[in-house]
Amino acid sequence: MRSTAERRQMILQTLCERRSELAENLALEFDVSIRTIYYDIEFLAYSYPIYTTKGTGGGIHVMDGFYLGMKYLTERQCEVLEKLSARLLDE
Repeated sequence: MRSTAERRQMILQTLCERRSELAENLALEFDVSIRTIYYDIEFLAYSYPIYTTKGTGGGIHVMDGFYLGMKYLTERQCEVLEKLSARLLDE
């Protein structure tokens, strides 16, 4: 049996691969209730660009352009943030 954290990570990976899925399908795939899937999605949405839609074409979606492991900052941006962070910690 998987832990909650493992299941949520697997749901996130699945959504990033498929880009969109129904809660019912995820519930069957991960052997949990639909309500549990919605709790997991609510939790994941605090940290990742995941959203739900209702009606025809509805479901659980990952925002376009988001992929796990993708770097979103350039090297220069990372350097600037590191320098700013160091200055803030020194004060």
